[in-house]
Amino acid sequence: MRVYWAVILSSLLVASCSTTVKRIDVDETVDLSGEWNDTDSRLVADEMIRDALSHPWTSNFAGEKGRAPTVIVGTVRNLSHEHINVKTFVADMERALINSGRVEFVASSDERGEIRAERKDQDLNATEATRNEAGQEIGADFMLTGQINTIVDAEDDEQVRYYQVDLTMISMANNKKVWLGQKKIKKLVKNAKVRY
Repeated sequence: MRVYWAVILSSLLVASCSTTVKRIDVDETVDLSGEWNDTDSRLVADEMIRDALSHPWTSNFAGEKGRAPTVIVGTVRNLSHEHINVKTFVADMERALINSGRVEFVASSDERGEIRAERKDQDLNATEATRNEAGQEIGADFMLTGQINTIVDAEDDEQVRYYQVDLTMISMANNKKVWLGQKKIKKLVKNAKVRY
């Protein structure tokens, strides 16, 4: 009988410690820690896209040059107190801006190195009909740069987390800033383990 109860107790103990996983919709808001999360990233990207496309810099350029502006992503710095993967919302912005048909993007400096290495390999190993020549890249007209900053105000078991994302579109021809985007997020977190 003791063995029976030991097995039952062990089973209950193991079951209570096991991990459970539930699939949820990617658009569902789940905020466990109060820190930057996928919802914040999506909100920032959506607002920045709407703002960027609502200003005249794209139409001014298209009217002057007769084509859509070409953009390159520069550095978007995480100056916050927590780890934030800025690449996710920058990728969301790139995709939406390209899909709008009003902006084109060229490869970033990180991506270009790999592409140029492949082009060099093609120069040695691909047939002449399929080889892509060096010196045919399109130069960017604008560079997108930015930063994420945070302020945390904490007292006992409550804290306010304030995030500010600033993005700037800069003309490569003359360093003129043609668009400034800003998104702010503020969260009140209660009964959290205060982290700095």
